[in-house]
Amino acid sequence: MLTELVAEIGWKHMGELLSINCFLSDPSIQSSLKFLRKTPWARAKVEKMYLERIIDFKK
Repeated sequence: MLTELVAEIGWKHMGELLSINCFLSDPSIQSSLKFLRKTPWARAKVEKMYLERIIDFKK
């Protein structure tokens, strides 16, 4: 899910949309996954954005 979002919209845009620092300050898949696993509110935001993109894609 995270790799698809990064490929589609990039770290910078994800950080702007979600205001999550791990996407703006030296982002990587590993550090972001570590943060998202420990932070339920952030994980929920990323999951919501992913699901919204899937719904928009199917339209």
